[in-house]
Amino acid sequence: MGVKAMLPSYELGFYALVVTCAVLYSGSGIFQASRDSMNRKAFRDAIKPGWHYFGRKMDVADFEWVMWFTSFRNIIIFALSGHVLFGKICSMTVPQHRAVMYMIYGVLAVLGSMGLVYLMIILSHCLLLYSVALAKQKWLCYVAGLCCLASFKVEPFGSWQSGFVTGAFELQDVLFYGGCTFTIMRCMSFALESSEKEEGIYSIFDLLKYNFYLPFFFFGPVMTFDQFYAQVSTRELRRKDDEMKNIRVNALLHVGAIVAVDIFFHFFYILTLPSDLKFVNRLSDWSLAGLAYSNLVYDWVKAAVMFGVINTIARLDHLDPPQPPKCITMLYIFAETHFDRGINDWLCKYVYDHIGGNHDNILQELVASITTFAITTLWLGPCELVYIWSLVNCFGLNFELWVQKFFQLGPFAKLEAKLSEAMSRRIRAAFGAVNFWAIVLYNILALNSLEFALLVTKRLLVMGFPVSTLSIWFITYCGVQLIKERERILALQEEEKVDKAKMD
Repeated sequence: MGVKAMLPSYELGFYALVVTCAVLYSGSGIFQASRDSMNRKAFRDAIKPGWHYFGRKMDVADFEWVMWFTSFRNIIIFALSGHVLFGKICSMTVPQHRAVMYMIYGVLAVLGSMGLVYLMIILSHCLLLYSVALAKQKWLCYVAGLCCLASFKVEPFGSWQSGFVTGAFELQDVLFYGGCTFTIMRCMSFALESSEKEEGIYSIFDLLKYNFYLPFFFFGPVMTFDQFYAQVSTRELRRKDDEMKNIRVNALLHVGAIVAVDIFFHFFYILTLPSDLKFVNRLSDWSLAGLAYSNLVYDWVKAAVMFGVINTIARLDHLDPPQPPKCITMLYIFAETHFDRGINDWLCKYVYDHIGGNHDNILQELVASITTFAITTLWLGPCELVYIWSLVNCFGLNFELWVQKFFQLGPFAKLEAKLSEAMSRRIRAAFGAVNFWAIVLYNILALNSLEFALLVTKRLLVMGFPVSTLSIWFITYCGVQLIKERERILALQEEEKVDKAKMD
């Protein structure tokens, strides 16, 4: 049945009420647990003094978040502000050469922050993969690129290369591995696009302009070379209607999100609580479910803020970068689950869609997903936890297709055809609720720990059965119905736009 199936307004209102009450009830349990654990010795390193006037301490367990807004804050402001001013001047004076100017600024920023040896390491990998691209053989580009990526993600090769970078400061490892690994992904995109170019090959300067665009260099997102090249090659720089207004609004939203997270961390210790399994085991099933879900929502917010700030800078440079990830609250399908849309777009274009085709063949889909998650495992850094995360998410992605194919068989297809669209939507939402929690449980593996994921799974599916299990399933079902309603409205709006465009 289509996505446009409508439900009665009173039914949707009931779903919204159930979800709201459940979130408030679960949140009150997490708040109480946070207040009770504020002075626990086990949490001393992760909870630091915060707002003394309110009697609250702050959860500082997330190294990345603390890094961005303490030790790395001034560097970010200085480097990106300089890029914005430099880019504005270039766009006004020499728009046809702005990509070259961005490259020069990026090279100087990398040189100033990480030193000459680091810059030479980056250039050596760029030169190697450019040389491979000259052969215009895709398989060779994949092999060389993945070997280069492995040289940073597999020991002792990673430590050997990082050992060449002299000096030491707090962010050296973060910037080293971030810049290197994103460089390899960009160089692979360049090589693969060059192999498809009908005549000749892109120049080495095209690769350097692409790689040393500073906003994307250290932390991404990865914009595929074909998109970057097309956008920076445009000489006539024009803004769309209300584009600057949208940029300002998005910038304010990101500032608001940063403030909201800071407030949230003073009252809800969602990152620190899972580190003490004995304490967490005393929480109610509702609070435990909310804690697991909150971790995924926070990780999405963190990714949305990081990529949102970078994307705002890119839009000021007249680029159209990859969008921030889709919120986990709006997900119940494995195929849409990603926290870095740039890497997801890269993997889909060069691996997943390339092998899987239209993703309708079970065997082809299995090969495509296994290959995709194998490369993702290498990207994240091979270790036991990443292996498990990749395995379960690969299974979830394929299981969706298996279930879909199973219910497309004759008897089930005929049975669904007899149902109303609204009833079909309800049945699909019930399955979507199960999928939603599979996504949550599979991904808290990477965000927290295997032990915490197993504890949540045991409490919700075994010890909490049937009351907690069925209750949380029903609440999730209500949430999925609200997601489907939003998708229905968006589909109708998109249809209206298409009809309007045809009339014009």
